Amino acid sequence: MKKIVMLERDNIGADVDLSYFEQLGDLTVYGTTPYEQVVERIGDADVLVINKIPMNEATLKDAKNVKLICVTATGTDNVDMAYCESRGIVVKNVRSYSTESVVQHTFAMYFYISEKLRFYDDYVKSGEYINCPRFTYFGEQFHELSGKTWGIVGLGEIGARVADIAKAFGCKVNYYSTSGKNNNDAYERVDFDTLLKTSDIISVHAPLTEQTKHLFTYDAFTKMKSSAYLINVGRGPIVKEGDLCRALNENLIAGAGLDVLEKEPMSADNPLLTIKDSRKLLITPHIAWATTEARTRLMKNVYKNIEENI
Repeated sequence: MKKIVMLERDNIGADVDLSYFEQLGDLTVYGTTPYEQVVERIGDADVLVINKIPMNEATLKDAKNVKLICVTATGTDNVDMAYCESRGIVVKNVRSYSTESVVQHTFAMYFYISEKLRFYDDYVKSGEYINCPRFTYFGEQFHELSGKTWGIVGLGEIGARVADIAKAFGCKVNYYSTSGKNNNDAYERVDFDTLLKTSDIISVHAPLTEQTKHLFTYDAFTKMKSSAYLINVGRGPIVKEGDLCRALNENLIAGAGLDVLEKEPMSADNPLLTIKDSRKLLITPHIAWATTEARTRLMKNVYKNIEENI
């Protein structure tokens, strides 16, 4: 019977049942695993199920039995693929499990900020609406999405789905290919400066590469419309956070929604913590991928990866 060790169960959530993994072999589950305990807990495992823990020579050199590493994510940045290949260790990730979840969160963030929903909710719950002389109150402006230009950075599977929905809302959609290789005839491809200058909303769905790291700097924000919104559900370091903070404080753009940050969890000295105005900034703790359905789908695919490779 194969020995399977799951090192980061808590990253999947207690609401997702994983008891069926016991059908695959001798299963050991840890909620979280501190780095200094990784080697010990791997022990003589045949299969590892990991999320963010580094998989490299330091953590695997004593793991003589490991034949398969299953990553509970799409990205494998934490896995030394060359080392695993040299050891004959198969690495399997999961793709396309969170597309609808991330797309949904993209629009949720945009509408929350652009329609000033926190402001209006607070207005009602503070009791001010009770004394309003009219049936309606619109103390903060908000605008229709129809007729706006939605710019996309990274027109992969998620970006393309966002594009289709934005189009259904009546937006003109254009995109910037960070690799320079993506061509989609359904939408207009533009250079980065054009995207910045013409878009009313820009959403980021790109991976972190040398080309995308700190793509959004102060210089980029100076080129955007003062009425524009930025949504980042890609990777945190694509946006230089200190520059975004400055841009928001100087009203260079109307607002931003971030589901990813340069450092996760957030550091105590992150400059964005100084911005309390929810009309300008919304930050969520890397949850765009994490609907119950997406996490359930993810683990079913991990199960399949183990089943097919042991």
